[in-house]
Amino acid sequence: MEKEKVKKEKIKRVVKDRYGEIAKKESSCCGPISTCCGAPDLVKDMSKKVGYTEEELKSVPEGANLGLGCGNPVALASLKEGETVLDLGSGAGFDCFLIANKVGKQGRVIGIDMTPEMIKKARENAQKGNYRNVEFRLGEIENLPVDDHSVDAVISNCVINLAPDKRRVFMEAFRVLKPGGRVMISDIVLLKELPDFIKNSIDAYVGCIAGASMKDEYIKAIKDAGFLDVRIIDETVFPIDCLANDPIVKASIENLKLTPEKLSEITGSAVSIKVYGIKSGRIN
Repeated sequence: MEKEKVKKEKIKRVVKDRYGEIAKKESSCCGPISTCCGAPDLVKDMSKKVGYTEEELKSVPEGANLGLGCGNPVALASLKEGETVLDLGSGAGFDCFLIANKVGKQGRVIGIDMTPEMIKKARENAQKGNYRNVEFRLGEIENLPVDDHSVDAVISNCVINLAPDKRRVFMEAFRVLKPGGRVMISDIVLLKELPDFIKNSIDAYVGCIAGASMKDEYIKAIKDAGFLDVRIIDETVFPIDCLANDPIVKASIENLKLTPEKLSEITGSAVSIKVYGIKSGRIN
């Protein structure tokens, strides 16, 4: 038990450090920062591939989109003017700014991130774009610095897979939602177990894949937290191309003499899903 706790703390520390580096270098990454190819055009192309429109990409301050997402949860969140929306793992603020445009001046957006460098960058972007209805709070998504029953919708974009205790994250999301509130998540899940050389790579964990849960377990965790009408709205194959740049994975591929066929099996292990769930309309 103690060993597992130490492992979780190590993962949190490494994730925080790596995303701090990404914030400082202003580059997108699905693997180690040193192997990242975060050119602006690539970030834009990646964002379009996962569901963002040209109009959305142009509507936010420069530097807000680091290309870290795996979907566009805002597109399916059915946000209304005047609502309060919480973004788990808000990064440099990209989704928060898109939400702010949807909920209007009477609405409110709260972004939570555990990386001080990301919070600093997000606040700078908010100031740059003159977003007065957006605030960013430093905190962990397993222990949200948000009041009970205080938000209308919770969104998250390729972040919960980085949390060692995903059940706790969903319980916290349920706690802060108002009765009748909903959750809309884009994330990476597994269709089959990953090989140990990827599961044990911290760099692969930071790259959104080694920390991913099996799809059925992920959906069950959302339901167990109390959400109703939980359903997958969309599902697409997740490109694990970036992981080929991970030196640890590269070395393992060479050591294990993995064939291209075997590698293609791994590529089909993960999918990007968009999940919806709703909180009961009454407080128990």
